[in-house]
Amino acid sequence: MNINVHFGRTVKQLRSAQGLSQEAFAARADLNRTYLGEVERGVATPSLATVAKIAAALNMSPSALIAQSEELTAIAG
Repeated sequence: MNINVHFGRTVKQLRSAQGLSQEAFAARADLNRTYLGEVERGVATPSLATVAKIAAALNMSPSALIAQSEELTAIAG
């Protein structure tokens, strides 16, 4: 699996853990819901600005979000 898939899974897990629907989360992140779904599926590659929006919507820093994604990548090996 590539980094986009791991990043997307991380975003989805964190979003779900906060009890947010894709629609509510997309509104909080100021992103299109369809695009957010593509990010969560690993189809879209978010820009740094988008990573920052997603992280802010999750109440975390972009670096913490990326670090969690990297942990998932390392586990999957």
